[in-house]
Amino acid sequence: MSGRSLPIGSIALWVVRVALAAEFLYSGYLLFSGGHTEQVFAEIGLGQWLRYVTGVLEAGGAIGLLIPRFGGPAALLLAGVMVGASVTELFILTNGGPVLPLILLIVCATLAWFLQDQTRALLGIEPPEDHEADEDDH
Repeated sequence: MSGRSLPIGSIALWVVRVALAAEFLYSGYLLFSGGHTEQVFAEIGLGQWLRYVTGVLEAGGAIGLLIPRFGGPAALLLAGVMVGASVTELFILTNGGPVLPLILLIVCATLAWFLQDQTRALLGIEPPEDHEADEDDH
């Protein structure tokens, strides 16, 4: 058997990426299909346009998670969407259920942290220098 084997950490990150992508694609589908989500966004009171924007962000973020160089930025985007969803569920909706958005926020933020090199590379930001090297110079 020839070929490279992926480290267990890389495999775990891909499992999380695929699972999140599936969750957000499903959620995006629900947002576009209407039904219950129409009532939820009516209660928010900002109009149904927000439902469509949220659906585009979730579906786009899900696809981004599956593209190697966009995984970090996509996770960061989805974490931001989940901040909005969590705040909405906690403070705006009468019978809000913040548990799922908060769990997704934590998972997306953690994934974004592990994939920060991708985000830095895409934005052209150099990684921070190692502070131990600076301390040796003094």
